[in-house]
Amino acid sequence: MKAIVLEAADKPLVLKDVEKPVLGFGEVLVEVKAAALNRRDWWITQGKYAGIQYPSILGSDGAGIVAEVSANVNQSWIGKEVIINPSTNWGDHPDYQQKDFKILGLPENGTFAEFVKIGAEYLYPKPAHLTFEQAAAIPLAGLTAYRALFTKGKLEKGNKVLIVGVGAGTGSFALQFAVAAGCQVFVTSGTSEKIEKARELGAAAGVNYKAQDWAEQLKQLAGGFDVVIDSALGDGFAKLLDLCNPGARIVFFGGTAGGLPALDARKLFWKQLQILGTTMGTKEDFEAMLDLINEHKIVPVVDEVFPLAEAEKAIRKMDDSVQFGKIVLRS
Repeated sequence: MKAIVLEAADKPLVLKDVEKPVLGFGEVLVEVKAAALNRRDWWITQGKYAGIQYPSILGSDGAGIVAEVSANVNQSWIGKEVIINPSTNWGDHPDYQQKDFKILGLPENGTFAEFVKIGAEYLYPKPAHLTFEQAAAIPLAGLTAYRALFTKGKLEKGNKVLIVGVGAGTGSFALQFAVAAGCQVFVTSGTSEKIEKARELGAAAGVNYKAQDWAEQLKQLAGGFDVVIDSALGDGFAKLLDLCNPGARIVFFGGTAGGLPALDARKLFWKQLQILGTTMGTKEDFEAMLDLINEHKIVPVVDEVFPLAEAEKAIRKMDDSVQFGKIVLRS
């Protein structure tokens, strides 16, 4: 089969012929129709991710058709249109993942290929209102955003929500999910174009985080926030405490702008604030996310679709974070 292979951190992604996966107990083979890129894939190509091994077939997100199942898996899966939950081996505790938790695409070979194997328990019917390209955009970013908002952030209808850095795939999903849940959503971005796109998706307003007074602008626009979703950290994170309403939850799942800065602990305890870390999510989170998408007929934001053979070109688009929403590969 054809697959996109990462041979080393200093080499581009290349299309190669590789062995077709051989199924083990409880596994299925999915013919990948579309796969989406994540910031995780970009970090791996930079050699800046734990447990990197070479050669690797990256890709956590995928949608396709079940081509084959192992003997102990229900044969009715064959021919079904599916999406894949890339959050595997979570464990029994809903609050945190166990030690052997894995994300599809490293160390196991991922979805940047004509075929991928996965445990049958991680398959779900593709939402009928979505194309393969749209469905492939969902899994990793959608799951991360859903858990951040609802499981960790305890989002409720009528809450005021701030999404820091709305242009990323997680940011666009968080915006769509919060709007669907009946919340008033505000955003930040580095460009006016992305803020306008966020407004088209239902955001009440947005500000450019490059402005020196971005926090003051948000304070004037919204007054305060009940839930804040952040994937950047960095020095600006300290200003979020001033933007929070009493009892607010700040949920973060990345650190693209740096580490956690010095915080005024008095604001934390006096306002009864919570700072919560999260990553990926449980089987129940994934299922609830799909229910939300199906109920509200949410269509993921796809920035651009590339042929599988142009994976290197696609991932280079992430170098400057110019995309809004997800970048997708079509097999």
